[in-house]
Amino acid sequence: MDVMRKLEILSNSAKYDASCSSSGSNRKNTAEGIGNASTSGICHSWSQDGRCISLLKILYTNKCIYDCKYCINRASNDLERTSFTPSEVVDLTMNFYRRNYIEGLFLSSGVERSPDYTMENLVKILKDLRLIHKFNGYIHVKAIPGADPKFIYEAGVYADRMSVNIELPSEKSLKLLAPQKNKEDILKPMGLIKHSILESSEYKKKGFKAPKFTPGGQSTQIMVGATNESDLRVISLTEGLYNTFGLKRVYYSAYVPVVANINLPAIQTTPPLLKEHRMYQADWLLRYYGFKAKELLDEKNPNFDVDLDPKAFWALNNLDKFPVEINSATYEILLRVPGIGVTSALRIIRARRLCNLSYDNLKKIGVVLKRARFFLTCSGKFYGDKTMERGRLKNYLLDFESFDKPEQLSLFTQRGDLFG
Repeated sequence: MDVMRKLEILSNSAKYDASCSSSGSNRKNTAEGIGNASTSGICHSWSQDGRCISLLKILYTNKCIYDCKYCINRASNDLERTSFTPSEVVDLTMNFYRRNYIEGLFLSSGVERSPDYTMENLVKILKDLRLIHKFNGYIHVKAIPGADPKFIYEAGVYADRMSVNIELPSEKSLKLLAPQKNKEDILKPMGLIKHSILESSEYKKKGFKAPKFTPGGQSTQIMVGATNESDLRVISLTEGLYNTFGLKRVYYSAYVPVVANINLPAIQTTPPLLKEHRMYQADWLLRYYGFKAKELLDEKNPNFDVDLDPKAFWALNNLDKFPVEINSATYEILLRVPGIGVTSALRIIRARRLCNLSYDNLKKIGVVLKRARFFLTCSGKFYGDKTMERGRLKNYLLDFESFDKPEQLSLFTQRGDLFG
């Protein structure tokens, strides 16, 4: 089979992996090298300065010994199979880069023969690119669960970012849909990557010359909607991954019914994209707003209301905490008011040192008063619904223009005001 046909098959097989959007790497070019991943990062959309930038996103092989029920490349699925050779991946990457088609490589793979065999070939690709061709552009590579730790470590020395996809949020789901996989094999390389990153950082602090280990950190992906786990289960897992393994990002992928199976939901129209959207919003609250998973949801309310963003849903479930006084509330409390984001909360803290703030001041600061007015007072004045009845407040929030219509996140959105 010729290389271009392989490229067509293996790039198409890679499209279901969502965790390749940004690098956060600081790998710089060298005098004799080619490529640079240090200035703006790599993503498959747009950079902050407006440039469209892209990765060569491929599988090394779509041959796989595993028969995961949700995967298009599962062993029992009847599809055209092929594999690149390491030299073919290297040649494609270098040729595409020189033609300015790409600025980096996102390399994943099915598991051919064994995890060790597959991971060894991925390492060979990375070493050839870095050492022989002096390629210093961005590389994101998937760690294969179950592979020998020496291959995982060696890949981390040459990659900018690594990821180990969890896919399913519980051991029960793994046994149901991916019985050949187990939790320990997935978590072990995540722990090794975290330890190696910390070790590299400590060596540098002590003045030793140590190789960079995945300077862009590690990430993972969780599938949404393939099993019946609650939203609480998913965000609790997310919180645990951030705390335990120091992940840069957890990505969420709405289940796409690419194969039919009795254990998979029968989605007749579209994938659960709104559910995926709410997971990303909840993830943002965990990382930047100081929320805990068990604050956002509990056993009484284990799932988000798809009509409301998670912050508004939390506020409606905790009306006893509102309204708050804008001129005295702490920064942490301000962040919990719907309509106030990180940026506007910081502006409020700075502005109220000079004077008491009014509703007109808040509007100029950037607070979304159509939502926030139900949850705050200014010098004791309240302009919301005095009954503070949950059903009425929910209707007010749903009336907010485009409030319940998810949109693709933009890199130009200010971090703090995603929920503004």
